Amino acid sequence: MLVTGAARGIGRAICEAFAADGAAVVATDINLAELEPLRDSGVARRGGSIAIAALDVTDEAGINRIVGDHDGFDIFVHVAGGVLGQTRKPVETVPAADWDNIYNVNVRGAFLVAKAVVPAMKARGAGKMVFISSGAGLGVSLTGIQAYASAKAALISLARQLAHELGPFGINVNAVAPGFLRTSPDYERQWASYGDEGQQAMLDQIPLRRIGLPDDISNAVLFLASPFASWITGQTLSVSGGPVS
Repeated sequence: MLVTGAARGIGRAICEAFAADGAAVVATDINLAELEPLRDSGVARRGGSIAIAALDVTDEAGINRIVGDHDGFDIFVHVAGGVLGQTRKPVETVPAADWDNIYNVNVRGAFLVAKAVVPAMKARGAGKMVFISSGAGLGVSLTGIQAYASAKAALISLARQLAHELGPFGINVNAVAPGFLRTSPDYERQWASYGDEGQQAMLDQIPLRRIGLPDDISNAVLFLASPFASWITGQTLSVSGGPVS
């Protein structure tokens, strides 16, 4: 299986969960140094393994090289994305380049990797894809970053469209929409900005009264990539502690 954005947080948890379940995982990220702890991390059981590779998901040639080196993949999980260090700005002040950067990694990256892995999946008559979207794609982003909210909504639409196109070939395509997780420096800064009262107010809105963990998301992805989800495609699974009140 191939995982993008695997160096930390959700991506790392997904790699570890699948390797522990016996999968041969190729963990990729633009930051190879941060991937190093995943190599031979000791979590693999039942014959699972984790290999690492540097990958910029906006680099089509690089994507094709990795896919070709492994003779394709039967599972692809797109985690690469996020806000890329950007912060809230009034829409009239947002540089077009900032918008493009978020779209390129979150959406264009998912498209380019999906495009590359499809031929081998079609040849095998089976495959699973899961795109990590966000609660922002289902509603309004807490970040206030316009490109992030719309890019995560676009991932949901892309999953739905590819599900219709690829279903006849035995390929399932779904999305997961996490609630707020403290999985990167960007999100830690966002969490800190709320202060004690704002943090408690957020928790009070979540029915399960806690912030999500990377394992909450990896468990959902394990399910969608498993035979238990063989008749599920084109869907978005919200993993958020329940609907916000």
